[in-house]
Amino acid sequence: MIMENKPIILMKPFQRHCVESNDYQNNLNNKKQIMAKQIFINLPVSDLKKSIDFFKKLGFTFNMQFTDDKAACLVLGENIYSMLLTKPMFATFTKKPVSDAKQTTEVLIAIDVETKKEVNEMVEKAVSAGGKTYMDAQDHGWMYLKSFEDLDGHQWEIMYSDMSKLPQ
Repeated sequence: MIMENKPIILMKPFQRHCVESNDYQNNLNNKKQIMAKQIFINLPVSDLKKSIDFFKKLGFTFNMQFTDDKAACLVLGENIYSMLLTKPMFATFTKKPVSDAKQTTEVLIAIDVETKKEVNEMVEKAVSAGGKTYMDAQDHGWMYLKSFEDLDGHQWEIMYSDMSKLPQ
């Protein structure tokens, strides 16, 4: 994740575990594995300016090259972005009705951070910026997470994982 223009290392133990799995390595060796160069999560928003302000208060930055009055490119990490799109703009990308994230769940967005403290801080910032706590903290020993809803009701799960504590 990029916070205050300082990159944080993304490859956590859980991610390394996924990458080191036999299926992944076999597919990679056989050149069957398709790897994404970038990830874009498109989210409809009611008020783009308020959404930009909300995520800035959490410490995120925006790629201004892909930001205008209809869309904003939220930088979540190295090559990971969320395109915050006004609802009319979002609707141009789909033939289906645009869901209301305050009424239905469309997606759960999970972000893995470096410490439990960072989990708590981000959720506290989200709530103070106008978001809502979605679920109480869950501590599974090896994984700790808390969730919040942004201004449009999208659910964000902020987690810390310590794979050295993963039950065998």
